[in-house]
Amino acid sequence: MPVLTRLIPSPVVVEIRAGALDDLAAVLADERISHSGRLAVAVSGGSGARLRERIAPSLPGADWYEVGGGTLDDAVRLAGKMKSGHYDAVVGLGGGKIIDCAKFAAARVGLPLVAVPTNLSHDGLCSPVATLDNDAGRGSYGVPNPIAVLIDLDVIREAPARFVRSGIGDAVSNISAVADWELSHRVNGEKIDGLAAAMARQAGEAVLRHPGGIEDSDFLQVLAEALVLTGIAMSISGDSRPASGACHEINHAFDLLFPQRAASHGEQCGIGAAFAMYLRGAHEESAAMAAVLRRHGLPVLPTDIGFTVDEFVRVVEFAPETRPGRYTILEHLALTSDQIKGLYLDYVKTIGS
Repeated sequence: MPVLTRLIPSPVVVEIRAGALDDLAAVLADERISHSGRLAVAVSGGSGARLRERIAPSLPGADWYEVGGGTLDDAVRLAGKMKSGHYDAVVGLGGGKIIDCAKFAAARVGLPLVAVPTNLSHDGLCSPVATLDNDAGRGSYGVPNPIAVLIDLDVIREAPARFVRSGIGDAVSNISAVADWELSHRVNGEKIDGLAAAMARQAGEAVLRHPGGIEDSDFLQVLAEALVLTGIAMSISGDSRPASGACHEINHAFDLLFPQRAASHGEQCGIGAAFAMYLRGAHEESAAMAAVLRRHGLPVLPTDIGFTVDEFVRVVEFAPETRPGRYTILEHLALTSDQIKGLYLDYVKTIGS
């Protein structure tokens, strides 16, 4: 009887613990990612640059590249600079924008990426997607997932609290995203990858149900693991479906309609997820999700991030246009402006203002 199996695209190394950064060189050598120590290290001018002084002595063969921002042009420039070197791998050390630039640049020059995030702001740290600003606004570019991920919980604890809270919103939104995927399966017959869906949903549930907060090492461990698992779930499914539904459509709509006023990715995804759960009739789940977001200091209503009710109605109405071809509760209901406003006001009554 044949034994059937499949290969799961995932990092060779995942290290999530206090002090992981100090062992970066040893991990890369032990796992045969870089015996020579020839590395291209992309850093930000902020957190990454501060950590450079700490780890540079352990990486004597590395070349350091400071990345100015998170645009497509920044990533292309980084790739151009790295072409002249003979490197074993690229290390992205910094926040989400630097990791995404490093992902894109590494893919462009054909090198593996080692992701060393300095905060937990979203699930992109281990995903096969680089999100970069471009002339049209913001684009998502397919890239290989990192060959290694090192998350130093001591470093994460020093990150601004808002960045960690943003990661909570992004992780919890998986629950809504998977529900949208299942809706599309029931209505349109869209194929679901059961393993990817299970990983993404359980990652979201683990964060949602953990009693700790961002000052708690155990909670940070769970949050970091959830974001890594979400990235792997996207690699398994071959797209962002396990982690992106109506919640992310609403996030993208905020970014496109109000680029100068938009909040962080995770904050907007959390708002979108709680409201999307209400739209699908899961009122108790929606209220529970909103309560957890509030407990962690995240916004729950658009007014919490400076938007009026009418502006949010416009966001929700526009949201389906941000991901043509994706079917979520928003496409399913096809609500008018008046219907969105009425449901939103009912939602506010349910979760409290």
